[in-house]
Amino acid sequence: MFAKISGVRRQVIISSCLYLGQLINGYSLSWTGPVIPKLRDLKQSPLPYLLTETQLSLVATFIYLGSILGPYIVLWLSNIRGRKPCLISGGIIMVIAYVILAISRNVAMLYIGRFMVGVGGGAINVMNLVYIGEISSASIRGILLTTIGVFMTVGSIVLYATGPYISYHGTTYIALAISVIFLFCLFFIPESPIFFALQDRDEELRKVLQDLGRFEDIDETLKTKKELNSSKSSTIREWIELFTVRSNRKALFIVVIINILQHCSGILPVVFFSAAIFDMAGSSIESGLAMIIVVCFQLSGSIVTPFFIESVGRKKILIMSCALCSLSMFTLGLYFYLDHIGNPVISYIKWLPLVVLILFYIGYDSGLGIIPNAIIGEMFTTNVRSKGSTITMTTSWLFGFFVTTAFGALLATVGGHVAFWFFACTCACAVLFTIFFIPETKGKSLTEIQEAL
Repeated sequence: MFAKISGVRRQVIISSCLYLGQLINGYSLSWTGPVIPKLRDLKQSPLPYLLTETQLSLVATFIYLGSILGPYIVLWLSNIRGRKPCLISGGIIMVIAYVILAISRNVAMLYIGRFMVGVGGGAINVMNLVYIGEISSASIRGILLTTIGVFMTVGSIVLYATGPYISYHGTTYIALAISVIFLFCLFFIPESPIFFALQDRDEELRKVLQDLGRFEDIDETLKTKKELNSSKSSTIREWIELFTVRSNRKALFIVVIINILQHCSGILPVVFFSAAIFDMAGSSIESGLAMIIVVCFQLSGSIVTPFFIESVGRKKILIMSCALCSLSMFTLGLYFYLDHIGNPVISYIKWLPLVVLILFYIGYDSGLGIIPNAIIGEMFTTNVRSKGSTITMTTSWLFGFFVTTAFGALLATVGGHVAFWFFACTCACAVLFTIFFIPETKGKSLTEIQEAL
């Protein structure tokens, strides 16, 4: 499929195939938005009965449990069978999941389908970060990794633009079709050169690097291969090295903390409770339309960053992004505080929540939403990269799950202003953490990053 394509263009096309997986992840994450109203209506629901609010909540949140489990299911495959089989496994699980959702006739099938969507999506998310980080040249690695965030947003836009206007089955079939196309494309991508290094397969290693146009990296990767093979480790040994090797330990600290701060920034509660936020704020714009407007601006933020990340650097972009997110959440908290105390100025600024959320999404998707994921693919030594990525994603999703669950209770008990000011403080902490702890990886090879750590 890529025989007549060379160099950087080949890397871009291969990455584009994997971006379909991120697109379906973005679609899946937002799937319950337009689907839950359909499940509340017997005329639109695929089930012969209505679900309770608790059951509807479980339909939405089962994806998180699967997302935590998914990476561990394919973890053992990554260094033994290869990165490509892991991606294919994730694609197969995603196809099966949407078939189950499409034929669901009871709530148990919805639970199973959503759980499997999480399993497949979690596996795809981690392996995309690992694989793209390993096939890409240092000069464009940041661009290819940050573009992952763009396609997550595109998936949400596809969902919001179609879901409210078509049936439950139509919404599910779109996801199934994208999953099938993604799985088909995976059969044509090459294996990661780092896997060949781990398996001591020199000829395949040289060939895939030549095909990727990375001639200058052949000697360095062979050196990496010799280092790996000189102390070839078991799975248990690799887990030990993740915590005992200084560079891995430092990398784990950096990526876990910044990803926790990312998921505690307020992004997931804002996504899931956006309609409630607009309704609480008394916005004059219908909540569904407001969300489409917000997500379109979100896309603009994620599209801009890949063009500047290699010239400006990850660190500066991340600092500016976190600062804008903090300011946005503080302003939204101030709006809800004024509303809480009954200040009359609120009647003149009912447009403010929409503007603030637009700024928040632009800020988030221009840095905080994509750079923490990008540096996961850059930080760890080769033999523990998949394990470090898995721990990072698991930890961050757990924190995101707890924060999202708690947000609904906070809205009802202490008011929205407290929750949004908490998010503002979290984003401010992300600014400080980036300044003092996150190294700049712009233009550095994976080996140079390890040496710096």
